Amino acid sequence: ARCQCKVAPRERSNCGHPGITAEECRRAGCCFSASVPGVPWCFTPKQRRVRKVCPTDARARVNCGFPGITAEQCEKRGCCFVSHPAGVPWCFYRRTVTE
Repeated sequence: ARCQCKVAPRERSNCGHPGITAEECRRAGCCFSASVPGVPWCFTPKQRRVRKVCPTDARARVNCGFPGITAEQCEKRGCCFVSHPAGVPWCFYRRTVTE
């Protein structure tokens, strides 16, 4: 993702050899920007931040429990518990969301 390459020039960590081309740099999974002299032009992208969230769409729920599971049993498994609507899992897995 392009936003992962928004790294302040002084915070860049080198990701390639001196004289690396933009294409070689990107092929290595790194970011390239030659706009600021005196700092690495080929640099490591920012780590993606990930969160686990309970999906809001009831149809997107993936069952994490068994019929009659309690909220406490469900949450011990690290899953979400919402006791409505009928016909969908009430205990369901969290979704991983990249920020």
